[in-house]
This record gives sequence, structure tokens and C-alpha cells, in this order.
Amino acid sequence: MNINNGFLRSWLGRRLPATVLLLAATLSCAAADISFGNSEDFNAGWRFALCSDSIAPASVSYDDSAWRMLDLPHDWSIESLPSPSLNACTGFFPGGIGWYRKSFEASPKDSDVTFIYFEGVYNRSEVYLNGHLLGKRPNGYVSFYYDLTPYLREGNNVLAVRVDHSREADSRWYTGSGIYRDVKLVRAATTHFEPWGVGWKARDISARSAVLDVDYAIAGLDGVGRHSVEAELHDASGRLAGRSTVGNAGEKGVLKMKVKSPRLWNLDAPELYTLTVLLKNRKGDIVDRSQCRVGFRTLEFSPDKGFALNGRNTKVKGVCLHHDAGVLGAVVPPQVWRRRLESLKSIGVNAIRMSHNPQAPVLYDLCDELGLLVMDEASDEWEFPKRKWVTGWNVGTPKFEGSFDFFEEWIERDVADMVRRDRNHPCVAFWSIGNEVDYPNDPYSHPVLDHGGINQPNFGGYNPDAPSAMRIGEIAKRLAPIVRAIDDSRPVTGALAGVFMSNETDYPAAVDIVGYNYTEDRYDADHAKYPSRIIYGSENGHGYQQWLAVRDKDFIFGQFLWTGTDYLGESGVWPSRGLGTGLLDFGNFPKTRGKFRASLWCENPVAYLVAYPHPSDGRDPGYWIDAPAHWNYENEGTMMRVLCFTNAVSARLLLDGKEVGAEKTRDDSRGMIAWDVPYYPGNLTVEAHDASGAVVASDMLATTGRPYALKAISDLTSLDGDSSLAQIVIEVVDEQGRRIDLADNLVHCHIEGAAKLLGLEGTGNHDMTHPRASSRRASSGRLVAYVRRTAAQGNAKVRFTSPMLKSAELTLEVK
Repeated sequence: MNINNGFLRSWLGRRLPATVLLLAATLSCAAADISFGNSEDFNAGWRFALCSDSIAPASVSYDDSAWRMLDLPHDWSIESLPSPSLNACTGFFPGGIGWYRKSFEASPKDSDVTFIYFEGVYNRSEVYLNGHLLGKRPNGYVSFYYDLTPYLREGNNVLAVRVDHSREADSRWYTGSGIYRDVKLVRAATTHFEPWGVGWKARDISARSAVLDVDYAIAGLDGVGRHSVEAELHDASGRLAGRSTVGNAGEKGVLKMKVKSPRLWNLDAPELYTLTVLLKNRKGDIVDRSQCRVGFRTLEFSPDKGFALNGRNTKVKGVCLHHDAGVLGAVVPPQVWRRRLESLKSIGVNAIRMSHNPQAPVLYDLCDELGLLVMDEASDEWEFPKRKWVTGWNVGTPKFEGSFDFFEEWIERDVADMVRRDRNHPCVAFWSIGNEVDYPNDPYSHPVLDHGGINQPNFGGYNPDAPSAMRIGEIAKRLAPIVRAIDDSRPVTGALAGVFMSNETDYPAAVDIVGYNYTEDRYDADHAKYPSRIIYGSENGHGYQQWLAVRDKDFIFGQFLWTGTDYLGESGVWPSRGLGTGLLDFGNFPKTRGKFRASLWCENPVAYLVAYPHPSDGRDPGYWIDAPAHWNYENEGTMMRVLCFTNAVSARLLLDGKEVGAEKTRDDSRGMIAWDVPYYPGNLTVEAHDASGAVVASDMLATTGRPYALKAISDLTSLDGDSSLAQIVIEVVDEQGRRIDLADNLVHCHIEGAAKLLGLEGTGNHDMTHPRASSRRASSGRLVAYVRRTAAQGNAKVRFTSPMLKSAELTLEVK
């Protein structure tokens, strides 16, 4: 069934149809992701200070000469040393109250308007221009904008931003503090497209053609008949693929464009088109422009058959991602995001869940380009606070700070702005209105909790003094229509933590597809009880059985593992800077659990080895999922358990070319191959075979020598452009140049010339070194140095040293 507005308006009063077909093509807007005007980077030349709770810095005459000069984006929390006296939930980093000020020149014209656009400010921001309050936005993740025009004056102007993160334990994970995303100044004619006012949908998509509907909204229109709207679509080679024009444009309208033989956006070949939408006056002059990218694809969801992308049944192999990057905090450069996403995709990941809030626009751009599906998510907390752990994750007495206090006033606008901003990304496949808002007794409760059946902690049985769980359904019925009113081409979902309890409410019926967090044991029962419900795993553990529940059930279309990468916050007891459940570590290197996942999710042949002392009871202990990938042990002859993660038919094990593990077929009940062999030093190699016996993949664990030298490998040889960033991998190697997995040597970074160190990431979760330190211990024998240019041109010499080891040095050309 095709989704349309009329159907969606009556959705809540009906059962979900047997198959929901979502046809969509969307664009990502080039004008600061705000789809109108001419935008310019407004990141440079700000002053910053941590200040007391006062509005004095909003004044034009305020003396900020002693404040620190910096460029945005900026996260002041990550500039501090973590402390055990702070909160485990946010990684033991501080918050506080900070002010930013920027002076700039302007020459306003009566025919122009000027906006300021913030991609994200954490949190509870207030923005002032020349002493006038433009507005407040408490949500730290949504993007927002203000019209500067009424208070903009000729000559010098002062923009001031107050950021209040004094509620330091207001999140279950690390948030950062400050203006941590880009800021843009947007200038436009008085008549212009509304912010986020251009959107796209596609219908009737086939190999032969598609119809693209372009909707637009115009602000400042001074009468119908004086303006026209034109749209052109070009493919990746620049060939014109479609054109449409509407004259006598009203404030809102739709252009229809037929596209012949559309190339589809998919996971392997994410084909993108470029859209240019022009607003012209009666003379034919262009008064506004919105340039965008488009991707055509169809999404089909069925309660029995799962999910199909472009008509092809597809299992969603997703991961949840928070927005930080270890020592970089919440300010994550696009290059780091790209490396992270490419690493995840290399181990089979095809979907990203934005946990648990809208993230930076650049991340969606990258998912568009790389071919990754996205679940966009609005919030982690509704009208009451969740537990925020202080001394350690699920340890001690929690705090109850959060975003609940502005929920009622802001949630509808926050949800709407998420959809308006991100609806034009082909990667976005579902809208989530909330995560774990139904966690049993955190805070909602229901009499059904006295009956058992929930496999997550529920902090006791039914609590009549707690908020009624029935409120969850009422709020869901309020939020879901807001999403559909803006975009009815994708399903609305929610990530349910207590499905057993939520089934007693209207929550599951209010959304289009229902996410189950860690409740795979309910898949079969609920599929039988609610045959029209579309079910998937919205948050899941790394266990093999959890994956089989997806792989072997047609009606479960996918899962999202917790998590894609290690992240700051939700820390254990000190010392612990984060939760180490990622497929990748803080440096974006695949961990053992990531390699295991690759053997389950990759379509190309893979094989990986890990080894550990043979368990005394003969069974694999739970820690095998993070078993070490090295072959360095003290006692020869010690019996070892060697695991091979592979998607090949069979494999055999060799030591220095001699078979020590006979060929075995992959054990599908365990998802791996295992041998028990005695330890002797050498090169331990696995050869994985296809059905014909040909070697299709291999891996080796070598007995390495003692640490001898450092080796540095940069992804770039030059830094070209203000935002250019080099990611340098430093390895501790033996005399033969092999990385030593056990090495944890202290490494120092020295830079001379036109570059600076943003951070040295050692990937260890228990390393509480200052994030801005230029020295850090290696973890698994490596680190990553993030190096950015500081001058217009010249060279930067980057040198790495460690006591008793040969140093490594490289030169980056700065252009």
C-alpha cells in the first residue's frame, strides 16, 4: 500500500496494513543545510569564557578583551581533566556555564534579511544580538536559527551566546559543552525560501521512470504572480535529468518532474543527483537558490517479510552511534566521521542509528555518499527524568537531572525541526520519536510489572506512585502525527525498552514499525499476537543468538548493535572514560567483536584469528568476544583455544606452514571454527576455503619480538584547506616492523611548523589522561594523532618518540 497524507491522517484508528510501501527520493541542501540564501562560515574569531550566571556579557559595551580567542566548533568539557568527583554518566567531565561573543561588521539593506544558523549548541542556549535576546533553545542537539535583521545595524555588531550546562549530569552519556557544531551566517533577499522550506518526495519509481514532487515554501512573498519557481535535476555526470517550472508562485506549492531511467540509491552504489531550485522575480532575476542532492530509492516494510530496499529483501545490519570521538569530545571533524563510517562499512555495517538525538548534518551527508541507512532519533527522555549514574554505570545512587523540564514546551518543535532538517537525506529510512522512554519504573510503571516477563532490570514491580505507563501511548499519539505531517514517505518508530509493559499501552499502535531493545525473546510471541506489527531490533547485544533471531526470521528485518564504536560516558567506576561495547575502539580500529561481526555480516570472504588459554572447563567463556589477537605467550606447550571468525565454508590452521589444526567446517551453531592447540612461537595462520577447496581468505597471528621502534603512517601527505586534518596512525613495532598487540608504551608527539595536535588517541578505556595531552600510552600497540594546519602554508614536521624506542617522523606539506 502506498502511503499518502489521507491514509496517514487516519492511521491511528486502523491496523497496520499487511505491507507498507514507502517510495522516496530526497535531497540534502547545500545552503548550510537550511535550503535558502547564501551562507558563509561564521566559525572564526569568537571570544570565550566560563562565566558566572549573569547576562552582563550580552551587552554590547561588555569588556571581553581578557577572554580567550578561538574558532568554532568548540567543546569546553573535553578541554578539562576528568575527575572521579564528577559524574560517571557523562564520562567524569565537567559542565558549567560559558559565554561566546563575536564582533562583526554589517551593512544591512532594506531588500535583504540576515539569519544566524546554529547546527548544535549544548545546551540551554540564549542568543543575543546587540543586547537584544533573539531566543532560547534548551535542546542541545537540534539545529536552529534566528532572524538577525530587526536588530542588525550599520557597522559593528556583537553576537553573544550564553550556554548553560550547569546541570552536568543531565545525560546518560557524554554530551560536551558549548557551540560544538558549525555556525553559519545566511543572507537572502526579503523574499526567499523558508528555512528548511524545500523538500522532495518521489513516486512511481521504476527502472523506466520516476516522478519527483518538489514542495517549497516562500517567506516574504509580496503578492501572488510576482515570482516563479524553477527546478532542475542533474545526474552525477552533470547530465540534465529533469526540469519543472511553476509561474505565479504562491507561498507554498509543488512542482512535478518526470525523470527517465532513474539510477537508484542503494547500499553498494549510492547514486546521487544534484537539484537546483530557483526563486525568480517577474524580471527573471534569481532572488533565492537552493542546491541539493537527490537519491531515488524505495523502502518496503512488511510484518511477515521484513524490509526491502529497491524491491530487494535486505537485512538491516545496524549499529548505534553517539556523537563523540574520544579525545576530540563532541567536536568531530568530517574526516574522522568518514574514517569511522568506512571502517564500520568494511565489517558489514549497513545502517546507523543516531543515538539518541539528531546529530551533525555532515554525518547524514556522509551516510548519503557511502550508502548507509539511517534511523534518525528525536530524544532519550520525555516528561520525567531517567536515572543518571554518578559513581559508575548502574552503581550507587543516581541523579535525576535531564531534559524533562523543557519537554512539554519544546518537544513538538524539536521533533518537527529534526524532520524538516533531515527529510531530504536519502539515507534516512525511519524516524524515531524516542528511545527507552518506556523503561520499566524508569520512570513509568504499570500493574503488569507484577506479572514478570521482562528481561531487563525494572527496579522492582508495579509502583503505583510512579507515572502511569499509559501516558507513553498518549505522548506517542501526539508526536507521530507531527512527523507524518512533514514527511509521510518513511515510517515512524520508537525504541521500546519494556515491550511487555508497552504492549498494555497505545505506544506500539501509534508508530508504524516497532523497535525492540534487548527483547529478542518476545519476537515470536508478539509476532503471533500482533500479526500486523512490523518488528525489528532497535538496540541489541553482540551475541550470536541475537543475530540468529534476525537472520533466521523473515519477519524481523534487522538489528542495531549497542554500539558501533566505544564512546565517552555511561562509564563504569573510576577509572573509566566510557562504555567499551563498540565494534570499533576509540581510535576507530575494529576490535575482536568487530571482526566477529564481519564474519556474520560481510558478503566478501573474511577470516580472523584470536587466541587465549584453553578454558579449564572446555567451554568458551563470555570474554571470547573480546579475546586478544596475538600469539605471544610465556610457556611453550600451554594448551590454547584458537578461534577463527569466518564466513567461508571451512578452514585449517597452520604454524610456520605446518598444519596444527585440521580442516573444519564452520559451526553454524556457534558462528565460528575452534581448535585446541599447544602454544609454540611462530606464525599462526588460518586458511579459509570455499566449497571447491580454494583459499578465499586468510589471517595470521605472529609471535612478535620486543618493542623496538615507532612507525607512523598518515592518511595525508599534505594539509590543503582550512579544515584539512591528518589522521596519523602510530604503531609500536618489533625489529621486523610488526605491530606488537601487547605494547602499551608511552608515546610523545612533537610538532614543529604550520600544524597543531588536536588530540592523541590511545584507544584505552581506562586511560584518564588529559584529552589534550601530547603524550599518551598506546593500546594494542597503537595510537592515532589528529593533526590540523595552523598557517596558510609551509611544512609541519611531526615526530613521535618513546623511551628506549626508535622514533618516527614525517613531514606534512601545508598548502
